[in-house]
Amino acid sequence: MSFVWNYFTEGLAIGVGFGAIGKTPSATFESARNLAIGIGIQNFPEGLAVSLPLRAFATGAMMYVVIDDIIPEAQVSGNGKLTSWTSILGFLVMMSLDVGLG
Repeated sequence: MSFVWNYFTEGLAIGVGFGAIGKTPSATFESARNLAIGIGIQNFPEGLAVSLPLRAFATGAMMYVVIDDIIPEAQVSGNGKLTSWTSILGFLVMMSLDVGLG
């Protein structure tokens, strides 16, 4: 909820900055533009700091859901061991490519 309030107030400040152009000598387009750019520059690393850990969590959650679905079905058909080992091998190949290619 804090992020929503933060973006609301920043958007309101930018809107007031652009809406006040010409009302006072200090309210110019350049000052409103600089305010918008400054808030945008501040929001970019903040957004990355919030979204990147969530992206790593989402990857792990997706892998869990897929493996949790595949392995029990493979057990029924008699291919549980093969499915488990190929899932582990696929994970190792994926992590090697991720680390190796950046």
